[in-house]
Amino acid sequence: MAWLRRVGAVVLLLALLAPAPTAAQPAVTPLDHLPALRGDYFPIQSEATGRPYHIYVRLPDGYDPASERLYPTVYLLDGDSLFPILAANHLFLTYDDRTPEAIVVGIAYGGFSPEINRRNIDFQTPGAGVTAEAAGAAAFQRFLRTELIPRIEAGYRSDPARRVLFGQSRGGAMVLYSAITDPDLFWGRIASNPSITPGIESLLEPAAGGRREDLSLIVTSGTLDRPDLQEEAALWLSTWEARPDRPWSLHGVRIEGGTHAANAPDAYRRGLRILFGAPPSP
Repeated sequence: MAWLRRVGAVVLLLALLAPAPTAAQPAVTPLDHLPALRGDYFPIQSEATGRPYHIYVRLPDGYDPASERLYPTVYLLDGDSLFPILAANHLFLTYDDRTPEAIVVGIAYGGFSPEINRRNIDFQTPGAGVTAEAAGAAAFQRFLRTELIPRIEAGYRSDPARRVLFGQSRGGAMVLYSAITDPDLFWGRIASNPSITPGIESLLEPAAGGRREDLSLIVTSGTLDRPDLQEEAALWLSTWEARPDRPWSLHGVRIEGGTHAANAPDAYRRGLRILFGAPPSP
């Protein structure tokens, strides 16, 4: 057993002599080997919400930080699940739909556990039966406006005139809240199968004034989504279609056979085709 003790001593000595990892040694990012998702990542601690977020940035094919070219920038809510799907799919949209290349920003929590993922607060709009502590949409929008967007536009070739916000389900309600309370913050918005109850009251209030005249809001609803959510979306659309003073053009889109969550890529595609124009027929 003496030889075993000598081997153990050598292993321990090598471990002690090995240099410890430092902050200066960058970790290998597995996404670097997935070109459709290649880009950047950074954590951010929000003062507005008091919570941390993980930010993933997909950079366009051929992106050159030294270039003068600016890109549309799509901000994805629920980035934990939607960023890997929609950011990668954006590349194919540039092929087949001639959608412009874009910077795609995924706003993630780092997990689905309720202790970490607080979408139930961040995307909750004010309304009947919703406590002030539970309605976090205003604070989350401050995070977008004063913390995240300025950092993205300072660090990347992001076009401030062509910001797009995409949200699914409760994230879709957050998209509607943003459109009503701060119209000019995003040039385009896509709400996929929005879940707007509770909190529908604040989504039916008059919209804040907007300075821009080129804003668009797309609301998609799958024909196989839950009936109550389809009814809510139809009610919201009919209410706002009757308001000539809305600060954005409004587009209601029905996705045939679309379910609540699985058709987020269809909603993304349909929304971008409206924002950037569908490709001409071959």
